[in-house]
Amino acid sequence: MTSRKNDLATVGRVQGKVMAEVLFRKADDLSNIKAKGGEDEMGEKIEISALHHFYRGLSELVGVESMLKIYHQYKGMQMTIPTHLYDRTLAAKKVRAEYTGQNQQELARKYGYSQKWIRQVTRESENQKNNEELF
Repeated sequence: MTSRKNDLATVGRVQGKVMAEVLFRKADDLSNIKAKGGEDEMGEKIEISALHHFYRGLSELVGVESMLKIYHQYKGMQMTIPTHLYDRTLAAKKVRAEYTGQNQQELARKYGYSQKWIRQVTRESENQKNNEELF
């Protein structure tokens, strides 16, 4: 059970970092933001110790400049960051393509879903194939 918790914690950290990287790339495309060298839009240095805990954590994860870009792009918006990194429908397609009959656990870890979900996806796929063969 502890191993499963550790695996889930690792997946959560990886997903958080990947999501931050996606946000970073989005923010990096915004050329109108003047957040150079850890300065706000008025050119003043950012006081890290006074930042909201969310922005402090984000700045530790991606750096102050990137945190400011994300702040300027998304400030005031309510965001829900998905628990799963991979889209359920697209991951299911990948699982069906990569399933060998012996790799449920590997696929569950790779895509961040449970083995039960992997079994459900592969079972549905097998049932669908069987139904197609009948007709």
